[in-house]
Amino acid sequence: MSIRTLRQAVKRHLPQPIKSLLVAIKYRGAQLPEAEVYCARLKGKLGLEIGGPSTLFATQLPVYQLVRQLDGVNFSASTIWEGDLEAGNTFRFHGWKKGRQFVADATDLSQIGSESYDFLLSSNCLEHVANPLKAMSEWVRVVKRNGHLLLALPNKAANFDHRRPVTSFQHLLEDFHKDVGEDDLTHLDEILRLHDLSMDPPAGTRESFQRRSLDNVHNRTLHHHVFDRELIGKIFEHAGLDVIAQQETPTDHIAFGVKRS
Repeated sequence: MSIRTLRQAVKRHLPQPIKSLLVAIKYRGAQLPEAEVYCARLKGKLGLEIGGPSTLFATQLPVYQLVRQLDGVNFSASTIWEGDLEAGNTFRFHGWKKGRQFVADATDLSQIGSESYDFLLSSNCLEHVANPLKAMSEWVRVVKRNGHLLLALPNKAANFDHRRPVTSFQHLLEDFHKDVGEDDLTHLDEILRLHDLSMDPPAGTRESFQRRSLDNVHNRTLHHHVFDRELIGKIFEHAGLDVIAQQETPTDHIAFGVKRS
């Protein structure tokens, strides 16, 4: 077992309060100057997170500490990032704070009624979804009118996607109208050709990366699409969201929107 694998195994079995403390120590002083814009509107509210819990929302944008309650959605009862999950009142997102854990695809939140939440969070998740506009339509559906969506997507300049072109909005729209499923591998040839393995150690060799990618419907590790500020703005517009704030950090694109009434 490698040192990295051992660290991941230990991390998975740490109680959430200990994880929260270690994250707070590691990232102390890292809060974004603009964080108050986001946090003030979410304080004391009921929210849903897709693909969490996420370090970003405990540190640079520390909303976990301020919300009344947060539920979570993950695509499987066992993921590479969160380990084993159990549906029910098991979603521990900060210290002893917990909400309901849903096991569902990001594109199918049929377990959740429309306008159930004040806000929705998602960090570095939408790029793993084959049909982002379908996912966004579901995410906005479960948010109340005048509710908020806070989204973070990877800045390709800082990760293994840096050689890939930004996806066109027209392509996302075509995927939406064709109702592309999560087993889609349309971009696999491009990914295998342009993915920078030197910036993705967990992917292993070119051969192991290809094997993992071909099984993406079960592991969801692929970045199907590549985003920038302009594309995210178009996605928000299509989903019925007005952008309140948008910024770029060295690692992420962050967008904050309000659902139109």
